[in-house]
Order: sequence, then C-alpha cells, then structure tokens
Amino acid sequence: MSAPNSKASPRSASIFADGMDGSAAFDGAEDLLRSWGLGIRPDADLTVSQWADTHRMLGSRASAEPGRYRTSRTPYMREIMDALSPSSAVQRIVFMKAAQVGATEAGNNWIGFAIHQAPGPMLAVQPTVELAKRNSRQRIDPLIEESAALRERVKPARSRDAGNTMLSKEFAGGILIMTGANSAVGLRSTPARYIFLDEVDAYPASADEEGDPVSLAEARSLTFAHRRKVFLVSTPTIRGLSRIEREYEASDQRRFFVPCPHCRQFQWLKFERLRWEKARPEAADYHCEGCERPIAEHHKTAMLEAGEWRATAVAADPGTVGYHLSALYSPIGWLSWERIVRSWEAAQGSDEAIRAFKNTILGETWVETGEAPDWSRLYDRREAWKPGIVPAGGLFLTAGADVQKDRIEVDVWAWGRGGTSWLVDHIVINGGPDHQGAWAELTKLLDRTWTHQNGAHLRLAKLAVDTGYEAPAVYAWSRRQGVAQVAPVKGVEGFNRSSPVSGPTYVDVTDAGKRLRRGARLWTVAVSTFKAETYRHLGLPRPTKEELAEGVQFPPGTVHLPDWVDSEWLKQLVAEELVTVRTKRGFARLEWQKLRERNEALDCRVYARAAAWIVGADRWSEARWADLEAQVAGDGKAEGSHDKAAAGSIRAVRSPARRRSVASNYMR
Repeated sequence: MSAPNSKASPRSASIFADGMDGSAAFDGAEDLLRSWGLGIRPDADLTVSQWADTHRMLGSRASAEPGRYRTSRTPYMREIMDALSPSSAVQRIVFMKAAQVGATEAGNNWIGFAIHQAPGPMLAVQPTVELAKRNSRQRIDPLIEESAALRERVKPARSRDAGNTMLSKEFAGGILIMTGANSAVGLRSTPARYIFLDEVDAYPASADEEGDPVSLAEARSLTFAHRRKVFLVSTPTIRGLSRIEREYEASDQRRFFVPCPHCRQFQWLKFERLRWEKARPEAADYHCEGCERPIAEHHKTAMLEAGEWRATAVAADPGTVGYHLSALYSPIGWLSWERIVRSWEAAQGSDEAIRAFKNTILGETWVETGEAPDWSRLYDRREAWKPGIVPAGGLFLTAGADVQKDRIEVDVWAWGRGGTSWLVDHIVINGGPDHQGAWAELTKLLDRTWTHQNGAHLRLAKLAVDTGYEAPAVYAWSRRQGVAQVAPVKGVEGFNRSSPVSGPTYVDVTDAGKRLRRGARLWTVAVSTFKAETYRHLGLPRPTKEELAEGVQFPPGTVHLPDWVDSEWLKQLVAEELVTVRTKRGFARLEWQKLRERNEALDCRVYARAAAWIVGADRWSEARWADLEAQVAGDGKAEGSHDKAAAGSIRAVRSPARRRSVASNYMR
C-alpha cells in the first residue's frame, strides 16, 4: 500500500528520496513514509453507533452478552445514538423507556465516542453520588478497559498523576466528571459540553436545597451553544411528577414503528394488542392493528431491523427530540412476550406490582387517583355482618391503631386474596398515651380472638401503631409487647419511594425512666401510596345482585364495609383528597389535603394495610394462600368436632403467642 499523495507535501517526501525516479534513499523509507501519511490522516467521520460497532467491546463483567457491541442487536438505538453525534443538529435527546432495553449501554457508547472521537468536558449524573461511584466501577471502568481505543487515552488509575479517579476520568482534550443529583457541588463543578442525565425520575426534587438537579446540570452546557449535547434517560414514575414524561411530552414524541410481517402495515407496539389464552402465556402473540392477524414473536428480529422512528407531535423546542420505547421491543433472548404476560398476570391484585409493570415494562407513568369517593355511596354499599365476625374470604387479621390525646382508635381488618379486605371491628379506647389503663386495654387486643364465618378463631397477625403523637410512650409500650405482633410505624408523605414500607430501623426508647439504645424497631410507611390504593379499591365496580347470584365474583381489592359503621366513620375514611400543588420554584407536587378535620378511619386503614405488607401478604405465593384457605376451613371443622390435633395445627393462622424480642413465626 502506497502512502496517499494528499497527505505528504513534495518537500517532506523529498527527504526520503534522492533519485530522479523518486526511489527511496535508504531501506525502510517507504514504510516510514507510509506510516507518517497514515498518522496525519484525519480520524474517520463516525457516528456514535458506527463507533460502537467498530471499537466497543463488552466483557462478562458488565454485560450478559460479551463480545463486540452490535447495534443490530437493538436497532431502535441507532437513531438515538446518532442524534448524540456531532454531525446531528439536535441538542437535547429525551428517552422515556422501559427497563433493560439498552439505554445505559447507548449512553456509555456516547461516553466512549466522546473520549475517542470528539473530546470535550462531559458530566454524567446518577441519582446519588453513591450510585455514581457504583456506575463508575461497574460500567465506566470496564468500558475503558475492554476497548483498546479508550485504554490508550485514559491512563490506568494506578498510574502516578493519571487523572483517573473514581469520579473523574481525564483524557486528551477533555474530562469526564461523574456525580450524583443530590450533590449541588458536583452539578456546578465545571462547564460541560456533554451532559448525560441517567434515571432522572429518581433525582431528588432539589440538590442540597439549591434547585432542580436537571436545571443545574443543563446550565453547565449553555456556554457551548449549538455544540452542546444533553441526553436525558429514565424509566418513568408517576403521572404529574415524572420529569422524563414532562420532557417527552414537550418533544416531538417519537415512536418506533415496525412493519407487520403479513400486511406490511407500520405500527408502534401496544400492550393491549398482545393477546393470549387464559393461563397460557406461552401462547402470547401480537395482533396487527391492520390485518388483525397474529404475529409470532420470532418475527420480531426482522420487524426491528425494518423499523423506523416517527414523530407523533410537534416539539416545543426544535432542538429537542424525544423517544419512547416499551419492553415489547426487547430483542429475542432478552425479555420475551411470554415473560411480559406472566409478569402482568402475577401483578394482578397488587397496585404496587401493577405500577412497577407499567413503569419498568411498558415505560409508562402510573396514574395516582386521589379523588375522594362519595361517602353516601359507600353508605349505600354496606353489607350485612355482625361486629367481630370475619366474613368468608378473610384469611388473616391486622389492625391499625391511631393514638390521640384522649383516646386510641383501632380498626381491625380481615384480608384475603388480591388485597380484598373486610372491616371486622372498630374499637375506641378512652384515655390517651399518658393513661396506663389505655395501654392495658390495647394489650388485651393482642390476645383477643375474632370468630370466622367458618367457625375458626383468628388473632391479630400484626398491629401497626402510629408514633406521630407521643412517640416515646408508643415505643415503650411496643417494646414491652415484643415484635411478634406489634409494629410501631411512622408515616411519611410522597410517592417517590422504592417500597411503600421500609425498615425496620432501630430507635432509642425510654422505659421506666431508663434510656435504652436501639430499644424499638420502627417501620416507615409511605402513607400516600396506601391512601391512593384505598381510594382506588373503594371505587372498584361491583357485581349486581343478579350477577352475584350467577356466581360473578367481586374484583380483587374490593373493600367490603359492614352495615354497622355509621356516616361519621365513612366521612373519616374519605376525609382527604390528592391535589397537585406547585412549589415555590414552579415544580408540580402531589399532596394529600384534608377535606374535614377528623380522618382517623383513613389513618387506621393505612396502618392496618401497612401491617399486612409487613407480614408479607404482598409477596405470598399461590401455595401460601391455598394453605391459609385450607387452615381456616380446617380450623372450623376441628373446633366443631373437638379434634385437638387439627385445632392445634391452625394456631399459626391465628398468630403465635406473644414473645419478647423475637420475630413472629406467623404462618411460616
């Protein structure tokens, strides 16, 4: 191969030749001239996707599919990555997506491209500094180590004066700064031409009380004008609070259209067109909205290869493009349609599971419904059973206790499959937390039994008691009862929690004048989540009398209320409403506001629901529920026939005798 004439000037080339015929003056001159010409040749003008296909290597340390990166594996990522290339006029790229569709790797490809091809200062932001450190170890370090083009540009961290630390990577012409959205210092540390904002819906509302993390980060890029690139990525969370949804709706809202293998009509994939026979998720296929013919999943590879992004709206900012993608597009070998169907079926009856499905698999926001139901309609829906009786379908009991200045109010709820519930008892204990008699009465409830319609006798599996008023007295009483049946709880507002109940955490207790470090275990409850769930379940449609006579069942989650509750209790149950308020900085926030002063019934319901979560009901298997049904049925027969062996076997359903400082063996 001869050196390109355009790369070496005649004068430069002449020093390697001496004859009229241009022959080499010494052995090896031609090789030297060729290498010199190649060295001054400009780098190839690659896009991010082309760079990834050429230079990116995936190791087993950070990838389930080690080897050379192939954009053809996820064809929908090609346009998104290429929009991040300097050759694209787009400045802001918004990606609202399901989990595990390849978005993070695309962002890492962009980081590698910038280091190798278009160096400049880059800021990569994770929700927290700790996550930024983890991402650096698990993603960025392997990115550099496993791609030869990057190893030679970023010195090993062990080298002296390498400029390579946990949260910063220096390279010729630029630097990569990694930080958390919770660190205002990290967000305003340096100007940045490139900004990668990952999982923006998990960012805090404010970074160290200095403002919105996204706004703070983007301000770092303004001096780069049209040369800047901002990549916002996230699975969405809650409608009205989701940052990524707000950004996507302000964009041109692109969807990935794929052709039907039968009629060739282009369409974007929707979950409602994924169909299967009941109890046969393995037979799931997609039905074309054009010809209505079923599309088997093995067609997906060809459909993705022929797919294209199409805008479905007009962007408010012409420099911003937005993309949305669900896990229905997940490549063969990743998340199959069968597994998606199984996840959907498993989520039924659990609002938290359905919310996770919508967020992480469909890439859609979850709509929190907080409109207060009409108490008079609930009054008309009451059903007939006596106080203290557990109706058929109720399999275990929990209680919520609300401590007031002059009384303790307790509601006992029975729980069945799918989150269905029945109010079993409403108890008011006179005397506040400074009256020992009130605590003695509350203690008696732990040993009390309630009669099941089948004849069984059930005790409380768990009593959750609020610590919002006179917490020291609540902690002291709870400690004396042990952890088997009692759970002190603290309610917190807001929906942005990974779990509606977290903990327990240990708190100090003062008992009989003696301070005990870590003397009680406290559970933290996201009350907003359970209030919204309660309102949704109260609003579920109900079968008519005729339908019930024909065997139609109540929908999972139905809240059954007895005819002995009065209008005052019902008004307390629906005493709050979820409203959207604006913060001083103009950001939306969902907040529960009282419609009337008294709301003890709603609070007790939330605490009892939290108690059901703590005992594990949201995570029980089908076998566990079937076992409970058998035990409740068997208990009635046992007691009716005085079968001591059978009666003894059901004591686990009623809950164990209280023991001090040991975990409950309830229904193990």
